[in-house]
Amino acid sequence: MAAAAPPPSSLGTRSSASLRTPSNLLFSKIPSLHSPPPSGCLRLACRSQLRSFDDSQNWITVDYFPSVDPIHVIHGSSSAASIPMAASAGLDSAAKGAKKVCLFYCAETKPLAERVAAQSDYIELRSINWRTFDDGFPNLFIPNAQGIRGQHVAFLASFSSPRVIFEQLSIIYALPKLFVSSFTLVLPFFPTGTSERMEDEGDVATAFTLARILSNVPISRGGPTSLVTFDIHALQERFYFGDNILPCFESGIPLLKNRLQQLPDSDNISIAFPDDGAWKRFHNQLQHFPTIVCAKVREGNQRIVRLKEGDPKGRHVVIVDDLVQSGGTLIECQKVLAAHGAAKISAYVTHGIFPHKSWERFKHDNGGNPEDGMTYFWITDSCPQTVNEVMNKPPFEVLSLANSIAASLLI
Repeated sequence: MAAAAPPPSSLGTRSSASLRTPSNLLFSKIPSLHSPPPSGCLRLACRSQLRSFDDSQNWITVDYFPSVDPIHVIHGSSSAASIPMAASAGLDSAAKGAKKVCLFYCAETKPLAERVAAQSDYIELRSINWRTFDDGFPNLFIPNAQGIRGQHVAFLASFSSPRVIFEQLSIIYALPKLFVSSFTLVLPFFPTGTSERMEDEGDVATAFTLARILSNVPISRGGPTSLVTFDIHALQERFYFGDNILPCFESGIPLLKNRLQQLPDSDNISIAFPDDGAWKRFHNQLQHFPTIVCAKVREGNQRIVRLKEGDPKGRHVVIVDDLVQSGGTLIECQKVLAAHGAAKISAYVTHGIFPHKSWERFKHDNGGNPEDGMTYFWITDSCPQTVNEVMNKPPFEVLSLANSIAASLLI
């Protein structure tokens, strides 16, 4: 019996996908998908001979090229021309062996899912039939369920309201049980994050409740479910999840930093935090900017925002927080910064919730008057309904999480 031949090379190539985007959606490519291997990196080939046990004179010569990370690829025709034919034959086998992800999505996240899939050829969109019975309860169907056996599967969720959570949880609990290799739940916005503790006896910390529900997602063949979420409201909430789920906490702040570098006055930017909580969450990622910290103080029955430290005079001040609802704190912070001489005022929040269209409170400054409006208000597409409402409405700009999500799926 002849000995088994070594595995084929995993060296592979891929073509980068392009995406046409509206002018107010900002994307960046995943470096790991497009960066060439480090210069000077050698690929060594070895040649071995295999002989049968019957001492016959039949020898088989095998060229073996060690596998490389298929995410690192070689670009350019000149380098491709220098690859031996044996290595070229292994390119296709590497592409077949690379991690591929079947990405499911709910109706709200379809545009974001399409942007995520456009970041990589290894992410394939799959749909779900979101139907209901006459009584309004879900009647759900996963097409070609047998086709995802042995595949890496992900679901892009949006828990924008309690009424949509149940139907999505039904899918989230079903997918890992379809003999998939691994399961990843992408929940960009963890909606109960602001209800994370008890202040009075009887308060219910619903952040803990939702964490417990997600911690009981069935285990797939590959192990516990991975959860990808962005800028969770309270840092301690990472400890609310059980051992049956692997939370991956990402941040939208790198998107903001890239956008700030593109501004004409990028050398005159200061970062303002509306309270100590925002400072604790984000100051380490923004420490190379001059910092301004505001604070809420009580005066009778009112909460007033005051300047705690830093000088905004003559600066383009960007207020940074994890989320916004009514926007009252941001507006009060804007007034304080303008009163202390800020030349421009902008804002960034990862999650623009804006219930009851509260985004309408934020006006564009039209090139001046920071006390009356903002130069920019950046949000991400973690809350799809808000994105649809503020599209093409200054001062709002949307920074897409698609690149970051795609990168996390290919880990």
